[in-house]
Amino acid sequence: MSLKNLPFLKFSPLTQRRLRKFTQNSRAYWSGWIFAGLMLLITFTPFIANDKPLFVLWNQKPYFPTLVNYSEVTFGGDFETTTNYRDPYVQKLIQAHGFILWPLIPYGYDTVNYDLPSPAPSPPSFQNWLGTDDQGRDVLARLLYGFRVSIFFGLLLTFSTALLGVLMGSIQGYFGGKIDLVTQRFIEIWSGLPILYLLIILSSLVDPNFWWLLGLMMLFKWTTLVGVVRAEFLRARNLDYVRSARALGVPSFLIMGRHILPNAMVATLTYLPFVLNTSIAILTSLDFLGFGLPAGSPSLGEILAQGKNNLHAPWLAFTGFLSVTILLALITFIGEGVRDAFDPRKVM
Repeated sequence: MSLKNLPFLKFSPLTQRRLRKFTQNSRAYWSGWIFAGLMLLITFTPFIANDKPLFVLWNQKPYFPTLVNYSEVTFGGDFETTTNYRDPYVQKLIQAHGFILWPLIPYGYDTVNYDLPSPAPSPPSFQNWLGTDDQGRDVLARLLYGFRVSIFFGLLLTFSTALLGVLMGSIQGYFGGKIDLVTQRFIEIWSGLPILYLLIILSSLVDPNFWWLLGLMMLFKWTTLVGVVRAEFLRARNLDYVRSARALGVPSFLIMGRHILPNAMVATLTYLPFVLNTSIAILTSLDFLGFGLPAGSPSLGEILAQGKNNLHAPWLAFTGFLSVTILLALITFIGEGVRDAFDPRKVM
């Protein structure tokens, strides 16, 4: 069953045609499903890879350590601190009066495996499916959390920059004149700044974190969509229906939002997957160079850096390269499908 045949989804004929165009592109269609599955996977990553059990039954009482922090005293231990469920002593206490249900991957992104069969970085094994890095941390767990951070960062950056870019582009294109002239000159200067070098300099001055990097990159990325939106508003502001609305006294911002913006969003939507692709690539580059997220944070760039620093452990380089390549390729294929679906020149 296709999306348009679902009873609770009522699409217009134009939207149905665009959906058909997208699904006819098999590469984009299957990339969309794979990316949706990846989104579902990273949403539940804490329940898939974690050094805390999913469920503990002790003295006939249920506990959910992945959701709630319990002290060791809760399970008959000696300390009030948070329970270390990987401690053999704690495991014996729990198993004496109940049982433990572990996630599929019993490691968090920062869990150090002290029971490795060989010095870290150790090769893939049944214990660590993709091996460990040079600090004994499970690579698969860090990969899943790295996907989670990269995709969420890219989505937040894409939507925040899209909102600001659409706002600035619509104001420029609709009002024109001095507003357009001054703003366009500012954007030309702002876009000419070496973004990567500025990010590296600022990252060396402050301790970067997720939100700090997001806000800083948003300051430089918002100009991406301004040109597209501005061109659509410049074209549409002199059309008859817009001039008629002006003559009737309709407020400018109502004309912009109700009559012009829907048409401008068609071109904007085709750019969003490529903006997402660039956002993830920039974060990966900063993490690879050591100017991104704080040390120890899970990221795709950090896995690539591990592969560069440990050439004798090729599984690290292969994992980093393939993960980044597959993720960026999926988003690119989806972007191509969206672009073709919104292209009026494409035949059915």
